[in-house]
Amino acid sequence: MPRILFLLFFPILTMAQVDANSIQDLFNQEKFIEAETILKSHLKQYPNDVEAVELLGDAYGHQKKWDEAIESYQSLIDFDHKNANFHYKYGGVLGMKALSVSKVRALTLIGDVEEAFVKAAELDANHIDARWALVEYYMKLPGFLGGGVSSALPYANQLEMLSKVDGYLAKGFIYESDKEPELAENYYKMAITEGGSLVCYDKLTKFYLAQDEPEKAILNLKAAYEKHQDADLLIQIRELENDKQ
Repeated sequence: MPRILFLLFFPILTMAQVDANSIQDLFNQEKFIEAETILKSHLKQYPNDVEAVELLGDAYGHQKKWDEAIESYQSLIDFDHKNANFHYKYGGVLGMKALSVSKVRALTLIGDVEEAFVKAAELDANHIDARWALVEYYMKLPGFLGGGVSSALPYANQLEMLSKVDGYLAKGFIYESDKEPELAENYYKMAITEGGSLVCYDKLTKFYLAQDEPEKAILNLKAAYEKHQDADLLIQIRELENDKQ
């Protein structure tokens, strides 16, 4: 391409791309309506900007505008049905829609939720979020609809192959949900040993509190503070110690 034509063409391409960093900054400031307005205006001029369509779906999702978010992500799947993340986001907003409607209406949506998450996992063997979504989905789905440990555990095993910490946390969640506290505690502790992040400690703390074991929760928080020196942990410790008095 002659250089003069390239220089004329390149600005058009540049202008057609949404400023994703600026939109993300608005998200971080929770200015979702402003982000939505900018994205809709941009898409009127550049309706085929896929990144802008995805960001608009995200903006809708942040505002709990489930129908609009569903429409945005569905259009992305229509554009590229082999994109795992599009299926994952579509399944996520469908799931949130199901939680916001009657149980009868939700029953008509759950099959599509499952299909979207499974498709995302199939398309991307390394998609951790899709597998986490399936673990949570199957543990919340009633057994007569196909939910339960036997459905969730294979995805927890896949998570463990990708990330031991995620796998251990997923199994902790599964067994906690299944009223198997000893197994749950064991896996949460394994996650701490393997990863030791604040998230890992927090999962075990919340587990102990759910089991009405504040003493263990305090000991876990103290261990977390010794490792991470996070002042918020001291606040949690003081609150729990005051509650015991």
